[in-house]
Amino acid sequence: MNTFETCRAADLAVQPEQQRWLIEQLWAAGAVGVIGGEPKCCKSYLALQLAVAVASGTPCLGRFAAQRKGAVLLFAAEDALHVVRERLEAIAATVGADFTTLDVHAITAPTVRLDLERDRRQLRETLAQLRPKLLVLDPFVRLHRIDENTASEVAPLLAYLRELQRGFDSAVMLVHHARKAGHARAGQALRGSSEIHAWGDSNLYLRRKRELLLLAVEHRAAASINGMELALREGPGGAVALHIVDDAPVEQPSATMERPAIERVERALASGPQPSTVRVLRSSCRMRTATVCKALAELKAQGRITEHDGGYSLR
Repeated sequence: MNTFETCRAADLAVQPEQQRWLIEQLWAAGAVGVIGGEPKCCKSYLALQLAVAVASGTPCLGRFAAQRKGAVLLFAAEDALHVVRERLEAIAATVGADFTTLDVHAITAPTVRLDLERDRRQLRETLAQLRPKLLVLDPFVRLHRIDENTASEVAPLLAYLRELQRGFDSAVMLVHHARKAGHARAGQALRGSSEIHAWGDSNLYLRRKRELLLLAVEHRAAASINGMELALREGPGGAVALHIVDDAPVEQPSATMERPAIERVERALASGPQPSTVRVLRSSCRMRTATVCKALAELKAQGRITEHDGGYSLR
């Protein structure tokens, strides 16, 4: 009898925590997903900063550790190659990485069409040669001539990218546009079929809030982060990159900091306005944004708080 192989749940492999992330809290190891947002929300900048973090092994946005250092393959369909170079060089400078040895490889072909078998084959062979840890495709709309609103046309393209991810153990990141209409969940604002939102293992969403950018992080198998504030700023030597906006004093690292941090955030939620945003909690707890977000993720995983579009509240 010809049957599928099976395994008892207790005998399934256990993945160590340090192997679960490509970039801690931002992108899972080997995940497919989307960086989404309205036009001019710095989606491409964020994708390039993730790429530099993986290629150089440096923290992304200065906070989130790159757990799997390796090559990155990039196709930027809307930006001239000299612009891509300038941005990557500037981002590398902000993290102290040597740009001349940075393991980021740009596809220089004028077009890549995921709906053409010829281009699919070339992309597969390029991945087989480079074996990158991350493939960045920016933006999705320039990679095909299908109807993005038709699930039966979108699904085969996404299935092909999932096949690449599994075949080469490469994370796949699509930069994709979102509609301007407000939605309860950021993923629901992604343009086109709902297949795109459902496909992602890790999704990052950017939206503007006056002069700032708000970053929301959504994972299939980990706690989400909502309301992290970013800004595009010029650093030493004129290098421009995204930075986390954090005016609170920097805490000194401590082996016993994690539990007190969670308790402080929980107390702040109990005594402050509900729902409370990350910015309000950061100010009341006098902690860094990344620390507040980590505490919120743990509280959410424990089922002790509820996430709203405007912030968090205790259950």
